[in-house]
Parts: sequence; structure tokens; C-alpha cells
Amino acid sequence: MLSVALAVLAALGNATASVLQRKADREEPEGQATGLALLWHLVHRPAWLGGIAVLIVAFLLQAAALSTGAIALVQPILVLELAFTLMLAGMVFHSRLHGREWTAIAGMTVGLASMLFALKPGGGAPQRASGWGWVTGIAVSLAVAGVFVVLGYRAQGIRRAAYLGLATGIGFGFIAALVAGIGAAYGASGIGGVLRAPQTYLVIVLGPGFFFLLQKALQAGRLVASQPALTLANPVVSVAFGVAVFDEHLRTGAWLVLALFGAALIIACTVLLARSPLLHGSERTRSEPDQPSAQQAPRQETSPVHGTGP
Repeated sequence: MLSVALAVLAALGNATASVLQRKADREEPEGQATGLALLWHLVHRPAWLGGIAVLIVAFLLQAAALSTGAIALVQPILVLELAFTLMLAGMVFHSRLHGREWTAIAGMTVGLASMLFALKPGGGAPQRASGWGWVTGIAVSLAVAGVFVVLGYRAQGIRRAAYLGLATGIGFGFIAALVAGIGAAYGASGIGGVLRAPQTYLVIVLGPGFFFLLQKALQAGRLVASQPALTLANPVVSVAFGVAVFDEHLRTGAWLVLALFGAALIIACTVLLARSPLLHGSERTRSEPDQPSAQQAPRQETSPVHGTGP
């Protein structure tokens, strides 16, 4: 199926962009630049520019996938980005994946296949979604994301990372629904339909905000706290939006047992992958001093590992 292939390529593209950006970040002398100065240095790094280019291609692939398939089918496939990131990071940074990582990658793949086979998402049409449905979906998504942002900024450490990760995942799932709406507007009326669609301007305004929130989630604590929430909230919101607003259909009944098994396997493997040293612990932040190896604090990421796209 075309939409599945495009979604897999989008996940691979997001992972590639993440690894390229991390490579450029690692090449910067530690402590030599921060903020805008750091950004100025990075734009002169071919790896960083390559990461941005691949990120744009991945976003277009995801938009194409959402235009040809149900959002409840496309968005869950993007959880493979975490597995792709690990495999690519192993090749680029010459770090070997161990049995734990390979087992988790295999488990995530099996879980995803089981869940999608059981639910068999399909049907629905963003272009036929009612205005009231859009308003309700937008209001609920932003309200729930806002609650987790407030909880995150009031919390500390692991709880802050988890809450902000949930808010970011909800935001990216919501942005994906808006992109599906934009794709439907383009299919119906071309570029004029895109310019008239309110979803276009919501993406322009809210997209950068959720990307900023991603950075705060990754900086708030260990990836094992933020990554599972970030990875899993996205497809949950997308599926809910697809069913409630786009009138997409899922198989129910006894099939839900297999779907829940697949979802549980994805959750367990995501947590396991988030603990991998390839995603944290092997690098320090620029502001973090050297620590004895036995006591070294976990690294806080300075570039996104997940969710470089919605």
C-alpha cells in the first residue's frame, strides 16, 4: 500500500535528519557556542544542513502518506522512527547495537504489525469532516496539550520530562491531523484551497511552538522519561482524531485483544529503546562538566531525537 510505504520512508527520513543533526552538534567544540552563536556555527556544517534538507523531504513524504491513507494507519507507523534512529546512530557513531536493542526493534515491529492488522484502519475523509468536528477536535487537542504543558512547568525532573513529552506528542498528532486537512483541501481545490484552509495557518502558527516544546521536553530529563510519552501520544491522538473527526473505521470485537497486545508490545519496546546508551549517556551537554564515569549524569539531548516532524 502506497500510504504505508510513504509513512515508512517518512519515519526513516525523520530518523536520518535526527542523526545528521546530532552528528553536526557533536562536531561543535564543547562550551564554545550557545544559542544563536551555536545556530550560526551549525548552519555552516554540511551534516546539519543535510539534516534540515532530509527533514523537509520527510515532512513531504508524511503529507503525501496522509493524503493517500487514513491518519489512523499512517501515524502509528511513525513510531518506527525511534528504531531507525538507533540503527542509523549505530552506523554513524560506530556504536554496536546489543541484543537488547535488536530485541526491542523486532518487538516494536511485531507489535506495530499486529496492532494495524487487528484494527485495519480505513475509510473516512478529512474533506467531509464537519466544521463542528474540526472545532471540537482542535479545542480538545489544544486544551489537553495545554494541561500537560502547565503540569510540566510546575513539575521537576522525570515528571516534567514526561508531561512535556505528552504535550509534544499530542501536539504532533494534532499537527498531523491538520496536515491531512490541508492535503484534502489541495486535492479538492489545488493551491487555492490550501491558501483558504484555516488548517494551513494553524500549522504555520502552532508548528514552531510544538517544535520548541519538543526541545524543552528533551532538555527536561532523561529520554526514558520523555521519549515513550512523546512517541506514543502522537499516534493515539491521531487515531482518535481520525475516528472522531474524519469518520475513519477500526475493527473491534475480538480483534481488540490482538490490537491491545500489539500496543502493549510497542509501549514496552519503546521504553526499552529509550534506555539505549546510543540515545543518551554517551554524550554530554555543552554546559555539563566532566564527571567520573561511575557517577556521570545522564546526557540531556541538545538536538531532537524524535518528532522532528509531526
